[in-house]
Amino acid sequence: MSEAHTERRRHRLYLTRNTEYHTRDGICVAVRDRQSGRWLHAHLALQRPLAGVRTVGRGPRSTGEPGVGDALFFASSGERDLLTSALCAIDRPAKDVVARYPG
Repeated sequence: MSEAHTERRRHRLYLTRNTEYHTRDGICVAVRDRQSGRWLHAHLALQRPLAGVRTVGRGPRSTGEPGVGDALFFASSGERDLLTSALCAIDRPAKDVVARYPG
């Protein structure tokens, strides 16, 4: 009998064609342009919770883990919401990348 695995890692990296979305405990803490490698300090997703996903061919849903092909939905209170383009990969950021997150 195997024990259930408890996920201890807090960071997740979501990649779209052009952008990396870095989250800690479901909150977007950093966004980086994939082509230039530059951190985007004024991106709409920053400091917003991942509120849900939109599955290709289906409407938005707020439960379940995002998968490749889904779009991330970052909601705000009173500002513009953000729906990303489709995810092409989901990964864990390397420790050295997490250490370089912008302030």
